[in-house]
Amino acid sequence: MFGLGMPELIVILVIVLIIFGAGKLPEIGGAIGKGIKNFKKSMHDKDEIDVTPDSTKIDNNKK
Repeated sequence: MFGLGMPELIVILVIVLIIFGAGKLPEIGGAIGKGIKNFKKSMHDKDEIDVTPDSTKIDNNKK
């Protein structure tokens, strides 16, 4: 995985722990998890745009 072994990953984790603190790590992990989940969801969903006119707007314009 990009030439990163266990020692490198531990050093990165320690640096992140020092920068953000232990209290922020769950929030950061949750945000990254949600981002990955949304990315995967967007890759599998169809790109659809709803172009049907809203009937209430058409009725209001006629009056």
